[in-house]
Amino acid sequence: MAKPESWRLDAASYPASIELQTRFQDMDINGHLNNVAFAALFESGRVLLNREVRPLIDRPANERTMVAMVEINYLGEGNFPDPVTITSGIGRIGTSSWTIVQAMFQNGRAIASCDTVVVCRTDGQAKPLRAEMVAELTDKLVTPANP
Repeated sequence: MAKPESWRLDAASYPASIELQTRFQDMDINGHLNNVAFAALFESGRVLLNREVRPLIDRPANERTMVAMVEINYLGEGNFPDPVTITSGIGRIGTSSWTIVQAMFQNGRAIASCDTVVVCRTDGQAKPLRAEMVAELTDKLVTPANP
């Protein structure tokens, strides 16, 4: 993953944000947050964003969403016990998928970014997103503060 564009490192670009406490068990042998902790913290941010998209809750019984790809760009070291802020938004809406873009901040600096592709499947096949889901996802698009 290439170095993120500058707007990706500005928390104001994202419509959703959550502060999460780091844990002692998140540390690696060097005393920094390990890569599994980064992934789990980003996952918590994605869950928050997805819960704000109501049509995911009201979806038909035969519709499923699944993560197709996660890409994390480690920009700096994270430390315990300092909390992190995960910012999230929609970066792209496709026909049957969307991309969640995120950044992780600790003590005022960006320490990672993450892109996740989520695919919508109905009856086991990729199907176009429902109009109401597209509308909700559109409301959560990132707005680059420094394009």
